[in-house]
Amino acid sequence: MAPLCRLCLCLCLPLLLPPPAAPAPTPAPVSRTDWAACRILSRDLSRLLATVKEPHPVLEEMQLSEEDPQNWPPRIRCSDACDPPTLDTNNTRCLHRILQALQRYRDLLGSDIFRDQPQPQLETTMDQLLGLVQQEHGQPPRHPMAPSETWSHQLLRHLALKRLRSFAAVMSRVFTHSAS
Repeated sequence: MAPLCRLCLCLCLPLLLPPPAAPAPTPAPVSRTDWAACRILSRDLSRLLATVKEPHPVLEEMQLSEEDPQNWPPRIRCSDACDPPTLDTNNTRCLHRILQALQRYRDLLGSDIFRDQPQPQLETTMDQLLGLVQQEHGQPPRHPMAPSETWSHQLLRHLALKRLRSFAAVMSRVFTHSAS
């Protein structure tokens, strides 16, 4: 009789145990970027840039060739996937381009072309934005810009501010879309 009891027990035991738990769903990759804070800081950056005045009014009206000086910040391009439909599905490439540009603009603001007209508020806001965007990438070192000729500082500063304003406008749109 003992072997028959063992056989019944072996056959009935699975029926007495609770069913196995369903596997836990795999969480989707979570972006740790604080989009709302980035939106606020990018708007602050745009406001600060609007208050920066050229030392010589003639520079505001001057149209310069848009040839990129060596090692200047990259521009956001269509291939960077910063358009709204792509941002909704995968924002990695766009954030990487924004991170690169923020790092280079921060370095540019600390360079010799801004020595005569330092922009500490812009640098602080840019550092705060960098802190939010680069959470996943670690803290990159500063890359000093190559020194430029003293006579060219005002023109280079004008070009840098003009491009930074354009970049800030695009970046603000990206963060506004992603924060909503």
